[in-house]
Amino acid sequence: MDAIDVALVQIDGKTFSLVEYDQLPIDDDIRKTVRRLSITSNIDEISRLDNVLGHLFADSVLNILKKANLNPRDISAIGSHGQTILHLPDAIPPRTLQIGDACIIAFRTGITTIADFRRMDIAAGGQGAPLAPAFHMAKFSSSDKHRVILNLGGMANITVLPKNISDEPLIIGFDTGPCNALLDDWAQQHLDQPFDKNGLWAESGQIDNALLKDCLNDPYFDTPPPKSTGRDYFNMDWLNHILTGHQESISPADVQATLLELTVITICQAIKKYAAKTNELLVCGGGIHNPLLIESIRNELTGIEINSTDKYGLDPDCVEAVAFAWLAKCRMEGTAASIPSVTGASAPQILGAIYCPGK
Repeated sequence: MDAIDVALVQIDGKTFSLVEYDQLPIDDDIRKTVRRLSITSNIDEISRLDNVLGHLFADSVLNILKKANLNPRDISAIGSHGQTILHLPDAIPPRTLQIGDACIIAFRTGITTIADFRRMDIAAGGQGAPLAPAFHMAKFSSSDKHRVILNLGGMANITVLPKNISDEPLIIGFDTGPCNALLDDWAQQHLDQPFDKNGLWAESGQIDNALLKDCLNDPYFDTPPPKSTGRDYFNMDWLNHILTGHQESISPADVQATLLELTVITICQAIKKYAAKTNELLVCGGGIHNPLLIESIRNELTGIEINSTDKYGLDPDCVEAVAFAWLAKCRMEGTAASIPSVTGASAPQILGAIYCPGK
């Protein structure tokens, strides 16, 4: 979480027009504090950051309205995913938590705000994630190509879109495993930088095959979907536990190279296993700016056309933001937007809670 992505979207039926897109940088101290939040964090710290992020999200909305020369009355609703600080869909009881007070957003902007998108799906027995596949289906499905949408975020996730979806409506989507989360945290720890710019540090290292094998032995990768994961699972504790099993020290650059290869292999194995007919891979998310990551995926998936979502009119940096604008629209219309074949929920659910500003 280095910046807040804000997309101003006009949605008319199946037509999506991106009016404006912006990023609001997040103060380094806040970013680091949010990353440190865990199950053991105290309620005072969580509630404080819930308030702080609520104001930051409101600031980002007001900034983009000013940039686009629009009035809050011009906006139907805000879709705010919030910042995930806990995601344990397979725990007993299953639970997920996103912060960024929607009341503050609604009050300060004067715009109806939709938030808390994941918990209704979990209440219905689902994973609560990923939620973007419904939007991917609406925006990127094709009548002549089997497509996979690959989001390279903190975790990597895929949406499998068979051609002629009306004839084959079973959509699959799941988190393949870690992506930027481990790469960024390792870079922060050893370079004191929020990420490995252009993958240059990873490129300077060598893949450690023994470490890679131990990472790939994690049972998550062989678990069939529906499934989802997050920093609660794939984090520095997870990595350090594996590293302690290696008697010889591994250079930090070699660890970074190995983590990048872990991301590539788990993504590509998932696509080969669950989307063998894929003609085209559409990539979005922050990882698209890592040339080494993209080139490594390209080398592994020979025979598949690989493009940015920009080819079809949507900036890869703002796909997730647009997806939650679309989910907010679905909530305002009372339309179910979860896909049981993706999340494992007992039935499609209407997602999100509505926060209306006072007059």
